[in-house]
Amino acid sequence: MSTLHTVAPIARNKGLSLPLYGYLLILPALGLLLLFTHYPALATVWESVFSAARGGHPAHFVGLDNYRALLDDDTFMLSLRNNLLYAVITIPLAVGLALMMALAVNRRLRGNALVRAAFFIPSLLPMVAIANLWLFFYTPQLGLLNQLLSFFSLPAVNWLGEPGTALYSLMVVSVWREAGFFMIFYLAALQQIDPRLAEAAEIEGASRAYFFRRIQWPLLMPTTLFILINASMNAFRIVDQVIAMTNGGPDNRTSLLLFYIYRTAFSFWDLPSASAMTVVLLVILGAIALIKFNLLDKRAHYQ
Repeated sequence: MSTLHTVAPIARNKGLSLPLYGYLLILPALGLLLLFTHYPALATVWESVFSAARGGHPAHFVGLDNYRALLDDDTFMLSLRNNLLYAVITIPLAVGLALMMALAVNRRLRGNALVRAAFFIPSLLPMVAIANLWLFFYTPQLGLLNQLLSFFSLPAVNWLGEPGTALYSLMVVSVWREAGFFMIFYLAALQQIDPRLAEAAEIEGASRAYFFRRIQWPLLMPTTLFILINASMNAFRIVDQVIAMTNGGPDNRTSLLLFYIYRTAFSFWDLPSASAMTVVLLVILGAIALIKFNLLDKRAHYQ
């Protein structure tokens, strides 16, 4: 019996129409969504058009002045550029690595479960543990990476202290952490593909590369779209890793957008400016989501 046939008699017994009964059922979830998602977003937009209340002077309406001030904020512009570069590099690397790992473990081989667990464990570790682990790798002179360099008689590198390497060092940690998490979604999608398709391709003499390009990859597009949206959000909301490893240094070269928002709001107590930055961040994420849905959803194939 369908859910509709189950709910309809209950609604009639209570003297309610079926649509009204449905709205009442979703009311608790809708209330929580409005309270903890939509209201904070609207409050942020409202806060961004007022000045900060300081020295006993109340906040007053300033319109778009806070947004115009961001154009003159060199640290904000640098954080924005850093974050865009961070997203452009880490998203395709994490997604591509996750897909390769999923294809590698999507076989019935001995020890496959152990390999899957090894790939997935980094995504389960807390950020503090990950930061301390990679700080050991990146430590000048004594770190594991510099020990490897010294083995080949190469000079040591201050990975997190040099402006040219600090941001890329953070990128490596993010890719390492997220690839295993995204692998689980790809692995689940691969296991949902009808095995008869692989059998038919094998009978026809198709290579693995051809089967992946013509069959598996098109059928993985819905999963890829979901992963890309999540990877984009992760790339723009990273803050704990920056605090734990570099605190934005050196010379703001690892200052990312959400980290600068956090510092502006809770270190400088400039809530209107932080709200304006948050609105900019929301607009960026919304634009990325719209572009990906419009471009990739049309190419998605379903079995």
